[in-house]
Amino acid sequence: MSETAGTERAVGGTSLAWVRRRESAARFWRGYRAHRSGLYGLAALALIGLAALGAPLLVGGDVQSVTRAEGGALEPPSAAFWLGTDQFGRSLLGLLVWGARVSLAVGLLAAGLSVAIGAVVGIAAGHFGGWFATVVMRVTDWFLVMPSLVLAIVLATVMSRSMWTVVLAIGITSWPTTARLVRAQTIAVESRPYIERARALGGGHGHVMGRHVLPNVMPLVLAQTTLCISTAILTEATLAFLGLGDPTVVSWGGMLQDAREAGAVSSGHWWYLAPPGIAIALVALAFTLCGRAVESVLNPRLGAGR
Repeated sequence: MSETAGTERAVGGTSLAWVRRRESAARFWRGYRAHRSGLYGLAALALIGLAALGAPLLVGGDVQSVTRAEGGALEPPSAAFWLGTDQFGRSLLGLLVWGARVSLAVGLLAAGLSVAIGAVVGIAAGHFGGWFATVVMRVTDWFLVMPSLVLAIVLATVMSRSMWTVVLAIGITSWPTTARLVRAQTIAVESRPYIERARALGGGHGHVMGRHVLPNVMPLVLAQTTLCISTAILTEATLAFLGLGDPTVVSWGGMLQDAREAGAVSSGHWWYLAPPGIAIALVALAFTLCGRAVESVLNPRLGAGR
């Protein structure tokens, strides 16, 4: 009977945990819906994401081929080519849709890597403190004072030119801000009484950081991730525009770099420059709006002060 009762309590505890998670998610969504700008940003990202995922069906794979181009060089927008063509006669609309896949993928992966590094460093520094935190934060400060774009350019130049190189270059150079924020939050969490009780009951470093500190800093990490994605996309576009991206794939930054090489600026071929530039700005703005809305929901004091 005791084993049966223990099993029932475990199952009941698991069900209660899921109920609480669903209620927390529902409260978060109700709070998020109150931010109209966040909904606009989310809708824009949903449309762009669906277009990127459906690129093979919407525009086909042949649009990236130079030898199978159907239009003339640098044709202006028309009924056949809504956004015009590039110097090879390829549809800029098709290239824009395919470029969304690479730009969004690089932005998400780079932001995830950056926030993961920053969260690990911040939690470790805030938890252990002492000389360890001093050394770690001095390294963090060094990365903060160094221009992240310059460091990313150096890494992208030294390493092989590929999408993963760009992801590593952005992720490795943009984590310090997250680390400092997470460290401050970790110090605040560890000053609470239940952390002392957990330690008194024999909880080790891994237990305290994984079971108590991490869940409390996750809202901050989530908000920081949404804000970092827009920065990562802009950095990827900058690296690609400088010719440091993967030349075998189509990205929005690469389209701008191709337009520059084709002389679109001096020739007045605005349709070659405007679509990728506007797309980069829209995606960055959409992620920023979503990030601000998430931040306001997770930290109500920010919303009250605005």
